Amino acid sequence: MDDKKSNYRKKGGRKPKTNPSIHRHVFRLTDEENDKLMSLYESSGMVNKAKFIISLLFAREIRTVIIDKGSIDFYMRLTSFYSQFRAIGVNYNQLVKLLYTHFSEKNAAVFLYKLEKQTAEMAVLCQKIIKITEEFDRNHLKK
Repeated sequence: MDDKKSNYRKKGGRKPKTNPSIHRHVFRLTDEENDKLMSLYESSGMVNKAKFIISLLFAREIRTVIIDKGSIDFYMRLTSFYSQFRAIGVNYNQLVKLLYTHFSEKNAAVFLYKLEKQTAEMAVLCQKIIKITEEFDRNHLKK
């Protein structure tokens, strides 16, 4: 009867692990080494330091996610700028249509000539924007 009680396990509590981590190792670091380890740990995005150190020791893959706020800000501004260019294009089409419906051909041609000058300036500006974007992409994003 005592044998049954010793083999009997209660149902409550945590289930035992099949392969528990029972070995412990302690090591000490200098300030510089600790700073480097902590920066690697923070950039890895892992939640558990022990698992991070184990992944370093056994050369498992460590993912580092770097979020560049400047690049994100540049992308957001460029996107809004592009939407403004599209809005100008829509307004341009509407303006040409209104010129021909409400003015004589001679007056419409004068206004279109002025509009054409502004359009040429915008095309040059658009080419500069494309050049700056390609330069930014080449120098900052493709690392």
